[in-house]
Amino acid sequence: MTSPQLDRTLGVGMVVVVAVSNIIGSGVYKKIAPMAGALHSSGWVLICWILAGIISLFGALSNAEVAGLLADTGGEYVYYKKIYNRFFSFIFGWSLFAVIQTASISSLAYIFSQSLNSMVHFPPLFASWADFNIAGVFYPFQNFTVKLVAILLIFLLTWINSRGIKTGAWISTVILSLVIAGILTVAVFGLSSSESHISNIFDMKTSGAEPVGFSAVFTAMLAAFWAYQGWAVIGYIGGEVKNPKRNLPIGIAVGVFMVIFIYLLINITYLSLLPIPKLEEVFHSQNEIAAVEAVKVFWGSKGALLISTLIALTTLGATHATVLVSCRPYYAMAREGYFFKQIGKLNKHQAPANSLWLQGTWACVLVLSGSFDQLTDMIIFAVFIYYGATTLGVFILRKKMPDAPRYYKVWGYPVVPAIVILFSAALLINTFFARPREAAIGTVLMLTGVPLYFWFKKKAGELND
Repeated sequence: MTSPQLDRTLGVGMVVVVAVSNIIGSGVYKKIAPMAGALHSSGWVLICWILAGIISLFGALSNAEVAGLLADTGGEYVYYKKIYNRFFSFIFGWSLFAVIQTASISSLAYIFSQSLNSMVHFPPLFASWADFNIAGVFYPFQNFTVKLVAILLIFLLTWINSRGIKTGAWISTVILSLVIAGILTVAVFGLSSSESHISNIFDMKTSGAEPVGFSAVFTAMLAAFWAYQGWAVIGYIGGEVKNPKRNLPIGIAVGVFMVIFIYLLINITYLSLLPIPKLEEVFHSQNEIAAVEAVKVFWGSKGALLISTLIALTTLGATHATVLVSCRPYYAMAREGYFFKQIGKLNKHQAPANSLWLQGTWACVLVLSGSFDQLTDMIIFAVFIYYGATTLGVFILRKKMPDAPRYYKVWGYPVVPAIVILFSAALLINTFFARPREAAIGTVLMLTGVPLYFWFKKKAGELND
């Protein structure tokens, strides 16, 4: 009797939907403020959005060649076994669980809860415990009500996605349609309002005395990359995509192109409405959101309610999409004996429910552990290690498998993948200097997978192979 298998039910259109849903999240509304705080210039902010989009596109095109060649459930976890070895593949899968995808879920759910709080104002809980901390780094009871709502959202979305991928993908389609309509509405009315000053967008002068430096550009791009983060996860559901070697590359490329256009349009809108000093003020306030302040300029307080609703809807959609796809690599690992056995089982809806619930539980712990910006910087540091590794795989696979049929070959080879690899290395180095705490925490969480690898390997009976 054969064991239950994942259903191949998703076409190329749904691949695009899942890809875009995983990318468009809170960053499109919030991250322009920390970028302004690092660069002090609207022109430089726009340049960093463009550069981050180009690098993301180059990375997506490189990833698409690998996905088209090796498509299967688990994404890079599957790719790395053939490109490198099982050890590196396991560390990647463990990194997804320990920090990359679970922290993404935590961050998105937290921002959803913040947005909801701005509209309905949750009553404070355990306010007297707000200063309780662990090692002076983690403050689990700060904004506890917001965190509690985020936790409840994670559990709700986990349950929904345990009902099967068709249900999850349909919900993503509905939410994404509303989100894109909302963003385009804000852009059209914002740019056409009398308060919009297009000339402000291209001002290269800084509001401070110091010119823009190399480290400031990379620090700002760290924020922009959070907004672009998520395109690679579409490979995780390769086992549920029809004709994946064709549809995955198309879905990844089309999805990233769509997101770049939307991001540039909406950030041009923000910059035309808000001067850099105001964006810096938003960044330092910690309680304001750039998108809300921009909409207030031309729609007043009623606009603030609309954009808060849109932010909540967007982060709801992104959280849902991230929950949907992220559990698949752990399922693939467990099926091979390299994760907890129960995680490799499907429920009656052909969904990896045990993987979903384990993922959700750890994501809830991370909600309690840190702030939004701390979590996102930690994610981007970790994820660029693997963006670089996948892109390097383009070169390795062309040597290892020169005659294998490739449905797609990366445009601009070898220059485009080489740029991604060099940029990934530079961003990692800069993060160690600009965000040492986040880099250190991310590194430690990933390295906890080393002893676990040998433990799982021993259980699988392969230690002496």
